[in-house]
Amino acid sequence: MNRKLVITVAGIATASLALTGCAGGASDGAPDTTLTMVDWGGETQRVAMEQLYQPWAEEHGVTMKEDSPTDYAKLDAMVQAGKVTWGTVEVEPNFSETACADGMLTKLDSAVTQAAEKNGVDPVMMGECGIPILQYSFTIGYNTEKFASGHPTTWAEFFDTEKFPGKRGFWKYATGGIFEAALLADGVAPAALYPLDLDRAFAKLDTIKDSIVWYDTGDQQTQLVASGEAPLVQAWNGRIFKAQANGEPVANEYGEALGTYEQIVIPQGYPNVELAQEWMQWVLATPAAQAEYSKQTGYGPVTPAALDLLSQEEQKELPNSKENQAKMAAMIDYSYWAEHYSEVTEQMNVWMAG
Repeated sequence: MNRKLVITVAGIATASLALTGCAGGASDGAPDTTLTMVDWGGETQRVAMEQLYQPWAEEHGVTMKEDSPTDYAKLDAMVQAGKVTWGTVEVEPNFSETACADGMLTKLDSAVTQAAEKNGVDPVMMGECGIPILQYSFTIGYNTEKFASGHPTTWAEFFDTEKFPGKRGFWKYATGGIFEAALLADGVAPAALYPLDLDRAFAKLDTIKDSIVWYDTGDQQTQLVASGEAPLVQAWNGRIFKAQANGEPVANEYGEALGTYEQIVIPQGYPNVELAQEWMQWVLATPAAQAEYSKQTGYGPVTPAALDLLSQEEQKELPNSKENQAKMAAMIDYSYWAEHYSEVTEQMNVWMAG
């Protein structure tokens, strides 16, 4: 992921957009065999196109186009105007649930849901309008030079600025796991996280408020921890994985990680909806493509069989490997966030300004 959320429209976080392509119709009366995929941009989008789209496109004679980054307001505007050029769009599950209920997205047909069931996709990650495309974790990312002799392995230790001195980096986004981490640090049992006790979470965050550094993008996140400006960050595991592979002094700690995932949706009114749903069926049923994507990004596959295609070494940095799954505290509850995103964002903004 490589996102920068900058504004809020109708209570939903939105990203800035640079339009680079659109799905064109066939001008000669022939069937349109073009699919436009939309992602958050950067390296993960490059790998997604290369591993999750192009093999299918070549096999089926489809021309692929792409755009980035995902922009919820732009998607809404396209649907409202009846001029939808985006086909498959990577989104967060709380947006998927809200937008599906509002009629902005195409509901999955039975062939897609059957493909998900047949290939063992966790039903928790399925939506009426979206399939999961990757799994990731909010981990404790740490600077390996600053904490060469020991690093935090729990959120309680992450909040302990005496034992582990330095700034703490958090994603400036309500659904980014900050409240869940604060409650775990304060002793709330993982099974009792939801509904979130926000008063208790803010009280815990008050204890380290002066030590918090906020980031908007994945690049900022890795820069903070690699430079030592914030030697501890609540991280997206794939960004730390990539920075580590590039020689930066960083690592993921999976103790009490918070599990999460992304979904692919199709905007309502997309002209090539059948093509998009055919791709959905293919990607869910092609563990080899998912395994290669995971190998290169550090984000976990959604079809369990894909893990069997990866070595133990390759699975070490995947959030849904057997080892890391056992350390996970909880999955982010996106039904909760679909209902409460706007109000919690308001409270977060007031707290940050105070």
